[in-house]
Amino acid sequence: MWALREWVGPYFAAAGNELADYATWCNAVEGNTTFYGLPSERAVAGWASSVPEDFRFHFKLPRTITHDRRLRSAEDELAAFLRTTEPLEANLGPTSVQLPASFGADDLSVLVRFLEELPTSRLWAVEVRNRAFFDGGEIERRLNDELHRLSIDRVILDSRAVFAGPRVTPAEVEAFANKPRLPVRATATSQFPMVRFIGQTDPEANPPFWEKWVPKIAQWIEQGREPTVFLHTPDNVAAIGLARRFFDEVDALVGGLQPLPAPVKVEQESLFGE
Repeated sequence: MWALREWVGPYFAAAGNELADYATWCNAVEGNTTFYGLPSERAVAGWASSVPEDFRFHFKLPRTITHDRRLRSAEDELAAFLRTTEPLEANLGPTSVQLPASFGADDLSVLVRFLEELPTSRLWAVEVRNRAFFDGGEIERRLNDELHRLSIDRVILDSRAVFAGPRVTPAEVEAFANKPRLPVRATATSQFPMVRFIGQTDPEANPPFWEKWVPKIAQWIEQGREPTVFLHTPDNVAAIGLARRFFDEVDALVGGLQPLPAPVKVEQESLFGE
């Protein structure tokens, strides 16, 4: 997401220009909007004109493909997605094939066939949520081997902080009830590993949970990989600041990373909620 009402003031100068302002704070975004439906041509054109050339959209395939059709007989829907997002092709990071928890071991061959037919002119990533892919056994090894063969990364979800944290606010209760609770696999199967870290509402509660990710991300960078890390919290109010804080920790370890953009200027008093 790139628009949140609470970000206007602390991070954004004003409502109505959220994506352009967001792109001054972060250089990538998860585009959940395409999971629920395809945007209009006008919307896509507006997105393309709002970000610099090094900004990356990490969209998700529409749920009609991944959840309704379960990767079967979805050629028309895939073609529509590719056609709709083509104006953003220069700004695309890996597109995520996010699968439901019910998509399990018996569906692995379907996943492989689907991935083999995807255009190689784009980058792709796969997020599985069935426990068969997290048991360390043959099914997980087969998945990782196929992703490695196809140069497709496995999206890594780390929700441990959510389930270790409080359940007080409505957002925390919802996150505890709905976020996947799965083992963490710090596995890079290709060049562009993606980590989705879901933390706690209190910003200061999160660094202890991400401290092991800092050297792992640094290691991938030193190997020549180009990882992306998305940081969320139950209400996402502090997410932008946390993302930049995480970046600074990795940069302190690696050194020489391309700097994040200079944030849009906001009224100083807004930073303190006054």
